[in-house]
Amino acid sequence: MEAIPTQMTTLIKRNEEEGYECIQIPVPEPIGDEVLIKVTKAAICGSDINLYKWNDVAKYIAALPFTPGHEAAGMVVKKGPNVKDLNIGDKIAVENHFYCGECFQCKEGRGDICNVMNQYGHGKGTVHGGCSEYSIVPERFCYKLRLNISDMEAVLLEPMGVAHNSIEQLQVAGERVVVIGCGPVGLLAVGCAKAMGATEVIAVDILDTRLEMSKSLGADYVVNSRIKGSDAVKDEVMKITGGVGVGRICEASGATSMFNGCFKYLRKGGRVSVLGIPKQPFHIENPMQDILFKSLTLTTVHGRRIFHTWIECEKLIAEKKVNPQLVVSHEIPMSKYAEAFQALFSGTAGKIVMDPRC
Repeated sequence: MEAIPTQMTTLIKRNEEEGYECIQIPVPEPIGDEVLIKVTKAAICGSDINLYKWNDVAKYIAALPFTPGHEAAGMVVKKGPNVKDLNIGDKIAVENHFYCGECFQCKEGRGDICNVMNQYGHGKGTVHGGCSEYSIVPERFCYKLRLNISDMEAVLLEPMGVAHNSIEQLQVAGERVVVIGCGPVGLLAVGCAKAMGATEVIAVDILDTRLEMSKSLGADYVVNSRIKGSDAVKDEVMKITGGVGVGRICEASGATSMFNGCFKYLRKGGRVSVLGIPKQPFHIENPMQDILFKSLTLTTVHGRRIFHTWIECEKLIAEKKVNPQLVVSHEIPMSKYAEAFQALFSGTAGKIVMDPRC
């Protein structure tokens, strides 16, 4: 293994302003139960827009200073004296929800919804993030890869895990599934739904390019909702199902109008999982008809089930049942990070992955 340098390149936000600095800093030293990882891949997603621009959302979810990059994979190159299970050379992916281990939720085995959660790549509980050549991560937040998957596939375990969590809660085996919103996580939800036994998947988006991509991940039908919105989806669903409605809906768009309307084409006894982050309050026009009398189940997700989701996603990738690399639209060296974020701001990019070594 090559020697660890004394200096490294990292992105950092130190001030309340838009953008990041790309600077050289000393390589940090792991202490206690921490490991030093050599980052192989880091990915950015829609939530990183807030952090980059440092808007009101960022001020709520992040703290200065911090290195961005909550989606990261790498190799252990050094470890603190209290590390028990990880060894030098182990390949890992980072669980960025830094749970406390002591609150009610954590003691119930639900670290994914810890009451006092910190977050890697957001400056909460740690200044470190994946947009750096090397990074410090406590051992308990490292998912050690068990199977033969690539660095690119490893960094995609985090967003795929969010999709998997949603689809698993929907119980899709033997059911038709509608996935609303075909951004990277929505596309991964399409792939997970087919891999987990959905009979047919109907993908919905306002961009034809994303709908075409959804077909490569297993979508059987696609609906462009740009003009008619939720009514377009209802028309297609009722035609496909003979007027019965669909049994499972994954709302991955965050568009409140699409969520508000989805209950009209959900069949009785159906299940809805809210995955996208809504920007406005929900409003149900006919709650008695579309909610109460349908005896439906509504679930939400926040991240991944630790580490159940990681194990299941790694299996699906290793067994070639889901190919998460299909959602990657850009591979960019970290030295050109400004280009990566401009692609993110365009709204048309898929998953953007950066290589810190370039």
